[in-house]
Amino acid sequence: MIYNAFQELSLSMLGMGGMRFPTYPDGKVNMEETQKLFDACIERGVNYFDTAWFYHNGMSEGAVGKILSRYPRDSYYLATKMPWYDFEGRAGMEALFEKQFERTGVEYFDFYLIHNVSDMTYPVYTDPSLSIPEFLAEKHKEGRFRHFGFSTHASNPTLVKFLDIYGELFEFCQMQLNWLDWKLQDAEEKVEILRRRGLPIWVMEPLRGGKLASLAPEDEAVLKALRPDESIGAWAFRFLQSIPEVTLVLSGMQSLDIIEENARTFQEHKPLTKAEWDALLAIADRLLSKKTLACTECKYCTRECPQSLDIPKLLSVYSNTCLMGTAPDRARLAKKLGEDKLPSACIGCRACEAKCPQGIKISEILDDFSKALK
Repeated sequence: MIYNAFQELSLSMLGMGGMRFPTYPDGKVNMEETQKLFDACIERGVNYFDTAWFYHNGMSEGAVGKILSRYPRDSYYLATKMPWYDFEGRAGMEALFEKQFERTGVEYFDFYLIHNVSDMTYPVYTDPSLSIPEFLAEKHKEGRFRHFGFSTHASNPTLVKFLDIYGELFEFCQMQLNWLDWKLQDAEEKVEILRRRGLPIWVMEPLRGGKLASLAPEDEAVLKALRPDESIGAWAFRFLQSIPEVTLVLSGMQSLDIIEENARTFQEHKPLTKAEWDALLAIADRLLSKKTLACTECKYCTRECPQSLDIPKLLSVYSNTCLMGTAPDRARLAKKLGEDKLPSACIGCRACEAKCPQGIKISEILDDFSKALK
């Protein structure tokens, strides 16, 4: 396992994300299977585990805490986050913070982040009546958590504005970074902004919810010709190993096979050559020319939908049919999702869009999808 120095710590470059655990049909975390995944991670040298208040509808923190309680507290690093909602006022925020310790069963967090600084959440995080960064800075000084950071999906101007106000409080930044978003979400500039601030980078969505683990045959052939023994998914990690500012890469590993493959990739540092880097970004350019949607299936949108639509599934079907120039099969989709769960059920309230970290115009896409189904 590659380990990177962060202040006094040695962090495994590969970390376990807490947003995509195995679940039962009712949505509850399958603790037995998740335990196996954590055991496999630890056996292979992973020592960083990430969760958040509302992952798995509020069940992730408790699941992570229970599983890790089987291990010595000084053998792993645990990170969680302060959300931008689910509390009312300063008292509600303080109660939520304390509840996180109750859920996880730990006396301190190793890492604590402000969750998802974005254009949408910026007004909340800078609200003087809440003073969220200042509140957490005090908790940091008190030793309730060891290291303070923030995650972000912000536009670059908003990120700069946030850092101009609060930048001195933070020790690291967690951002969405992969070879497709290098241009799609202007991640290249975001990396430069953080580099100038001296903030090391934690990476989320290195494979965009698994979408970069497989490509069109012609694109895979290009990469295989350059590195015959490298899996397609490993290219995403080698891309990140090529960026000096990246300290840690989170992956929501949902199977033992994925853990084995990722751990094998992170046994050694093998950054891309310039020719390999250029070839990968050329593939990104081709994908972007097809109007690739930015959805990572985080499911933040689904908890807000009054129609209980499976929005990530609908966006996936839309990408694979409408955007690729083929006609979607209405009857087949209705049989799979239900007649009342088709895109035509969207009422255009845009509640989902207010929570989408990628800024996708979901209501407009579902309207277009609905018309294509007629």
